[in-house]
Amino acid sequence: MAMPTSDRAGQMSPRKMIGLIVGIAILLTLMVIAFALPASRSAPHDVPIGVVAPAAQAAHFEQGADGFAVTAYPDQAAATDAILDREIYGAVVFGAKGPETVVVSSAASPAVATLLGTVGQRMGITTQPVDVQGFPADDPKGAGLAAGALPLALGGWIGAMVIMLLIPGNGARLVAAAGVSVAGGLALVATLQFVIGTFDGNYWVTSLAAMLGIAATCFMVLGLRELLGGIGLGIAAVLLIFLGNPLSGLQSAPELLPAPWGTLGQLLPPGATGMLLRDVVFFEGHGIARSIVVLCFWLALGLALYGAGMVRARRKRDSEPADPGTTTDGTAVAVG
Repeated sequence: MAMPTSDRAGQMSPRKMIGLIVGIAILLTLMVIAFALPASRSAPHDVPIGVVAPAAQAAHFEQGADGFAVTAYPDQAAATDAILDREIYGAVVFGAKGPETVVVSSAASPAVATLLGTVGQRMGITTQPVDVQGFPADDPKGAGLAAGALPLALGGWIGAMVIMLLIPGNGARLVAAAGVSVAGGLALVATLQFVIGTFDGNYWVTSLAAMLGIAATCFMVLGLRELLGGIGLGIAAVLLIFLGNPLSGLQSAPELLPAPWGTLGQLLPPGATGMLLRDVVFFEGHGIARSIVVLCFWLALGLALYGAGMVRARRKRDSEPADPGTTTDGTAVAVG
């Protein structure tokens, strides 16, 4: 007996079932690669550091410093200034009898600071590295900042999703996105500064940086969704969660990720926002220019995509024939 149409319609064909299973397996594989591969391949790749030594010793040190980009400085004070200006991560200082001390900044990257400490030990330096800029005592390893990449990525994505679902009207959605950015920035920094203790800088200035990062994310997702629909949300998820989060470098440093993934991560909103927050809080704004440019680009792109989607939707409405049961303003008319 032939299967009823309703039962047949409720079943999935074997081909679609296999495609679904294989697709999910591929998705899970890509997730593992995106999150685990950068960590498993972590190693220095042209990490900028300094050396304070006579020319001959500096040249010898540079030749043996695999994975580092070495710049010579005349004295420890100059190297320290370069660290605080975000030009280098740390420096090895030679004295009259050879390697003498290592200068680092754990706030710039705890992973690089540890790595340079190990380099110093191998060179025979027995003293602890001099940390010229660290995290506050409540969060000495900066775990709050490292863990903040995923909330930054998901916050804008979820905010945009809720706005698209619950708020009608293009203008109202833009206002809501701006409100989400402001409230989210204030809440994020308040949590990291007053609850976790990762930040100790100016709360309002730091919040402005967080607002820009969340706005870039939220408006980008809105724009992609408005112009491309469900495909746009998928693209946003890939950029923010599959790539942006693991490649942000917040848990190590961009230069410790395999090339060119570390550079790519800094061109996406989570990495740029994390770096902007780090530079604003701990380094008096040195090195913020690139992060601001990146975030402003994503913000402007999101607005442009959103505007393009609005124009396309308006043209589509204008091209559709009018319903004889409605007036020109869309209200229903009585028939008969």
